[in-house]
Amino acid sequence: MNTLDKARLCMKTVGERKAVNPVLLHVEGLTSFTDYFLIAGGQSTRQVQAIARHLEETLRKAGVKSMGVEGEQEGTWVLMDYGDVVIHLFYEPVREFYDLEGLWVDAPRVKTPET
Repeated sequence: MNTLDKARLCMKTVGERKAVNPVLLHVEGLTSFTDYFLIAGGQSTRQVQAIARHLEETLRKAGVKSMGVEGEQEGTWVLMDYGDVVIHLFYEPVREFYDLEGLWVDAPRVKTPET
């Protein structure tokens, strides 16, 4: 699976759990450690945890291996590293506070069928 297909699968999968305002950013060339950031939110910590679990399961079934997952226990900010795709799942008030979209404002937003 190529990188863009993996990023699109992630975007589709978070949408299946009704993630709030998912945004896919193409950060290749802006950072050296990944090609895409997926940033999405949840209305509660439980929803964030459910999105993360669903994403892990879907990617595992697709043969995509995780390099690490942090923050799933708390559910306020879950960071999921899949190498060329890094996913940030936030409880919405935490997302607003950190404003990663504002930090990566120069990164092009990738349009997907889900957006």
